[in-house]
Amino acid sequence: MNMMVAAGGRSELRRQSRVARALGSSFVADVLDAADRQLELGPRTAALIAGWPDDPAAAALGLRLNSAIHALARRGSPPALAALFRRQYDDFDAAIAAALQAEDRFIAEWMRSPTQTNEVARAAAISAALMVLRRETGMPAELLEIGSSCGLNLNLARYDYDLGGTRAGDPSSQVQIAPVWRGPAPEAAPLDIVSARGVDLKPLDPQDAATRERLFAYVWADQHARADRLESALALTQRFPPRVEREDALTWLEARLAEPQILGECRVIFHSMVLQYLKSDARHTFVDMLHRAGADATQTRPLAWISFEWTASRSEVQLTLTSWPSATTRLLAVSHPYADWIEWRA
Repeated sequence: MNMMVAAGGRSELRRQSRVARALGSSFVADVLDAADRQLELGPRTAALIAGWPDDPAAAALGLRLNSAIHALARRGSPPALAALFRRQYDDFDAAIAAALQAEDRFIAEWMRSPTQTNEVARAAAISAALMVLRRETGMPAELLEIGSSCGLNLNLARYDYDLGGTRAGDPSSQVQIAPVWRGPAPEAAPLDIVSARGVDLKPLDPQDAATRERLFAYVWADQHARADRLESALALTQRFPPRVEREDALTWLEARLAEPQILGECRVIFHSMVLQYLKSDARHTFVDMLHRAGADATQTRPLAWISFEWTASRSEVQLTLTSWPSATTRLLAVSHPYADWIEWRA
């Protein structure tokens, strides 16, 4: 087992630890380092990681494990782990060892489900791209999101943004998003959304207590501003429930693209940190589907595709905008994975 784990997904724990530390989260990095050292104390979890059938980085195994441990700490079990997360205890190895020994089954089962960050701050990047489209087309947008999770980013027009000094969205909103902005600020434009719909294989209900707890577990424990922002976004869904359908993304999108497009509206497909979870053939099908639909776009019925994703080499997160009928693709920005900072390059 030891050799299998070390050669397989276990290296992903160390890689994610380095990423977390580089992103300023030494606590999460220390949790993952301790989990790497103590992994054999949880044989189910170790076997799951060792035998992971796909790319462990694309599957975000490190984030899955960290969130399972965070979920346990939020429940107060085991006590040493809860104390570690409250900063009342500083022995990472002992706390993580206790969790793996006592809650191995829980951790392994939790990790079988995909990540569910639904990071609200990424809406700043999507909104900046929508502002570019609004200036260029002069039209409001019909939003179609794949991989919506809880659907929090479908409410993006109801959030308040400070994008390098450019204000956007709803200034009265309790959801305030102000990433560190690098480069020139985007030009101001209304966030004019006529409709917003999404799809997910396993959509989360923002009113469900277990769902909310799962989302909070995926917030890194030392990033309190993210947790506060998530709480505000979840509260907003009580007034404005996101419209997320349970279906395969490609099947759903094909049906939506076949629907008549209203004259004078820009149809926008967008996603954030989703493509890595699609198999290669599904990604190709998705891109081909968009280009086929784009071939039918006109100046009065334009189509756009906004992507917030890792590059293939996972060297950076890029915000790109592809628009039709011009069939042009532009790199608008590079970003922190959770949009703590955005470097505008439009």
